[in-house]
Amino acid sequence: MAPVLGSHAEDAALKRRLALAGSSGPMAVFQNLRVVGIAMFACLGGLLYGYNQGVFSGVLTMTAFGNHMGEYTTNSTKKGWLTSILELGAWFGTLYSGFLAETLSRKHAILINTVVFIVGVIIQCTGVTSAGANSILAGRFITGMGVDNAECAPPEIRGLLVGLQQFSIEFGIMISFWIDYGTNYIGGTGDGQSDAAWLVPLCLQLAPAILLFVGMIFMPYSPRWLVHHGREEEARKVIAQLRGDRNDEAVELEFLEIKAQSLFEKRSIAEKFPHLSEPSAMNTAKLQFVAIGSLFKTMPMFRRVIVATMTMFFQQWTGINAVLYYAPTIFAALGMSTNTTSLLATGVVGIVMFVTTIPMMLYVDKIGRKSVLISGAIAMAVCHLIIAVIFAKNQHQWPTHQSAGWAAVVMVWLFAANFGWSWGPCAWIIVAEVWPLSARPYGIALGASANWMNNFIVGQVTPDMITGMAYGTFIFFGLITLLGSVFVWVFVPETKQLTLEEMDVIFGSQGVAAADKERIDQIHRELGLADLYAAEVHEDVKESEKEKESVKEKETAE
Repeated sequence: MAPVLGSHAEDAALKRRLALAGSSGPMAVFQNLRVVGIAMFACLGGLLYGYNQGVFSGVLTMTAFGNHMGEYTTNSTKKGWLTSILELGAWFGTLYSGFLAETLSRKHAILINTVVFIVGVIIQCTGVTSAGANSILAGRFITGMGVDNAECAPPEIRGLLVGLQQFSIEFGIMISFWIDYGTNYIGGTGDGQSDAAWLVPLCLQLAPAILLFVGMIFMPYSPRWLVHHGREEEARKVIAQLRGDRNDEAVELEFLEIKAQSLFEKRSIAEKFPHLSEPSAMNTAKLQFVAIGSLFKTMPMFRRVIVATMTMFFQQWTGINAVLYYAPTIFAALGMSTNTTSLLATGVVGIVMFVTTIPMMLYVDKIGRKSVLISGAIAMAVCHLIIAVIFAKNQHQWPTHQSAGWAAVVMVWLFAANFGWSWGPCAWIIVAEVWPLSARPYGIALGASANWMNNFIVGQVTPDMITGMAYGTFIFFGLITLLGSVFVWVFVPETKQLTLEEMDVIFGSQGVAAADKERIDQIHRELGLADLYAAEVHEDVKESEKEKESVKEKETAE
């Protein structure tokens, strides 16, 4: 992501932290067991989120589940509700998750939402009674409310775990597909199939959720939350525990940086929303809605709103979650003769998405965002349109043209692969980078809300589209995806390595980022951080001069 301030002082701060910490990169994660524990539980939350997104696609096509749910698996509209109600619950969860995290602490918010998630899973898995359909609908809505925060379990270590979190989500999707494939054999694949075929993959969600809950009981409070609520000595102790008490100076530096960020947030709120600056649960609840509403009031900020929300719109309308939620149904429509074959093809979708995400996570900062989004959208659109042509020519003759069906399946795999390296990671990076520092939390929340709402709509309408439009479904997604590439080309700036001041110039809001920078620089001076950073810059200059002198001496000697 783009640097927060884009200054020499920030570069010096990073070097200072690395020097005090002793090592960086993957090895830094393993310097003490406490950090490793937090890392693992952060990844556990991501795995739970990914698994929950993918598991229902296979369950929907199982014979036993169809016998149990009746028209909820045969009526396309009701099937849409059965799938998409999870995303509606997740959207609702985003409305209160920030309030819980700020008021009760991130730790307690995760505990509460994990309990909500577990209750939702239990309701789904006990839906084998005569009220099963209603129970599963209610359970999936409640699960959606909980999964949003389960996925948002943030580690207290930075950098590497951003990538690990993304990998864990993709891994969760992948294993959910293959678990569906395996459990489909319980009791056979025909009318004699056991209810365990669909209950087992749903019940398995409880294992990581319970582990996450138990583990969070022993996790410390976030130092940022402690500082923000005046518990500074406790924050210092937590940082020291997380860092293994290796270096007092490193602990103090990290504490001061967290305090600086907390002061920046408080002063920004006091300036922009003075009526909500007094700490209270009611003001915290109001703040996010008022702050998000303020983003629509000026044209420069509204341009950012358009970029963030439309990027999320086009990410969902590429059709990626139509594939993730209904892959077996889509493969059946493409001529896969049995549900087992459809589930097998679905499992490959999970693998290709997981594998193709890796290179982009490593190289996105070198390649940039805009070119990746445009080329990814064109590649996905081509896949959609090729599928539409194959579908149109063979929809009435799949049994005698199985090779055409497999060709369409391969194009679905290529579509998932192209999403994995492009719009999967890059859309979220854009949403985070376009905002000035003072508006970033609310801008990202707005983007997440747009993502979940469009996710819900796609999940709701896809079954009706497949039933009513047939190959037209892929033409529709292909054209929308092409439109997304045009939108990125015309409206989305390249954010790679841009400072926030440069982003201000692009969006026409000169002064916002500069004012943010002045505020945080003032806080750095008050806390003594400016002196630490200046000393590091001075040392860098001295080292650079020594290196130049050494080179000159070698050249003279030669």
